[in-house]
Amino acid sequence: MRSDVFAVLADPVRRRVVEILHGGERSVNEIVDRVAIRQSGVSRHLRILRHAGFVRVRPVGQRHLYSLRPEPLRELDAWMRRYADDQRGRLHRLAEIVEAPTPRSRRRS
Repeated sequence: MRSDVFAVLADPVRRRVVEILHGGERSVNEIVDRVAIRQSGVSRHLRILRHAGFVRVRPVGQRHLYSLRPEPLRELDAWMRRYADDQRGRLHRLAEIVEAPTPRSRRRS
């Protein structure tokens, strides 16, 4: 996984564009209608996402349709799952320790 993935997705507008494209292929104007920035800003964010490999563009006449590329998202998911699995293992071991019966204290007579 490339290290710039987190930098690219750190921007809330780019995350919103990814969410919009998750619903399917969209034109720039369709994306502009769903975010609170101008067309030039959306185009800039799409260019960054495309350069990072998150989106692809398909020209159709005068329009450009953008869609998500699943590969970088799968890589990110696999990377995150590896760390989540480590944490689950640690939590499981902690639960075993917490739930283990403790030796009873001896009563003094």
